[in-house]
Amino acid sequence: MGRFYTSARRHPWVLGKVADWRIPLGPFTPAQILLAVAGGFLLVKTIPWWSWMGPVPIAAWLLGIWAVRRPKIKGRAPLQAALGWLLLCWQPRGGRIGGRAARDHAARTLTGGFVVEGNAPAPAISAAPRPRAAERTAHREAARSRSGGRPAAVGAQPVRPVSGVQRLLARAEQGGAR
Repeated sequence: MGRFYTSARRHPWVLGKVADWRIPLGPFTPAQILLAVAGGFLLVKTIPWWSWMGPVPIAAWLLGIWAVRRPKIKGRAPLQAALGWLLLCWQPRGGRIGGRAARDHAARTLTGGFVVEGNAPAPAISAAPRPRAAERTAHREAARSRSGGRPAAVGAQPVRPVSGVQRLLARAEQGGAR
């Protein structure tokens, strides 16, 4: 049985380690270096405020550097967690679509209308058998020409069925003849 591990899994990202050589008291994680630089700068700038406490602030600073050597916030390093929160706050409120901010369209009023014709003839209900397709088409064209709609086509040729379904429907209307 053989197992192979990448060096990134065996060694976390640290600074101050080259082959077998290490920085004294190191190696250091990025969080430790950030705290050391920022805390050292803050301590130097505020010496008049804390100098009466003696070495307590310096000891707290060093203890803080040691404490952040491998902290985890829900399984993530603090810098990556802080970056994640920063990016979350930076995101647009509605999210992103295709890399661009998703925005709702402006509201607009929908308007519409309809026409009621009072002189249209009422459809007659009869128990007569249904007319064939050609008769129905002629009946519709006549009704349109009476109501002032589209003019009826003069001498129009019947449309031939194109698809298989249309051919089957045409055969069914003709009584199933082939």
